[in-house]
Amino acid sequence: MTAPPYTDDELLSLSGIQHFCFCRRQWALIHVEQQWQENLRTQEGRFVHERVDDPFFNESRGDVIISRAFPLVSYTLGLTGIADVIEYTRSDTGIPIPDNAGLWRMKPVEYKRGKPKIDERDEVQLCAQALCLEEMFGIRINAADFYYNEIRRRQPLVITDKLRSTVRTLACEMHDVFRNGITPDAEPGKNCSLCSLVDICVPKLTKKKKPVRNYIGKHLQEACALDL
Repeated sequence: MTAPPYTDDELLSLSGIQHFCFCRRQWALIHVEQQWQENLRTQEGRFVHERVDDPFFNESRGDVIISRAFPLVSYTLGLTGIADVIEYTRSDTGIPIPDNAGLWRMKPVEYKRGKPKIDERDEVQLCAQALCLEEMFGIRINAADFYYNEIRRRQPLVITDKLRSTVRTLACEMHDVFRNGITPDAEPGKNCSLCSLVDICVPKLTKKKKPVRNYIGKHLQEACALDL
């Protein structure tokens, strides 16, 4: 049997793929340099997930079973994490689940604090969850759902081959950055002001064309001039 590409010790956080898609530097500051700083958005997001992620709370609604805080792993992607909700729907093409008669189709549901994004950062995270389930149970998942707290409704996601390819590429790049241990340079943009790590990242400083020593020297000269 061929050994899986990644071992337990090499697994990275699945939720980090969202950060990596949004900003490589943000992801490296959190996962390589172990830096983190809360802001209102991250606090609200944590609160939303705390209300959902109760591993001891399952519920049944007729032909639908809901399981919360479901552990996930993919040794092909090298990712591990938690799915907010796995929704089981009775289906002739599903799989058996303990203590329940019949066959059931699995669908991951991810809870988010805000509203749908204009980029793929949410989509790649939910797709990665689906790929984990496919690897763990030998199934095919073609659809998943978001629940956005701000708009109070579900948004469906189609798990396309293109999205799957994007997730595999991002996961590979995450491992490359983690192994190298080098935090990428910043790419300043309008989203920087929304990032909880903006004061740690200092995006304008990291993209200066002049050497950092010149930048520091300039400010030391200005400080000395003020003291005169």
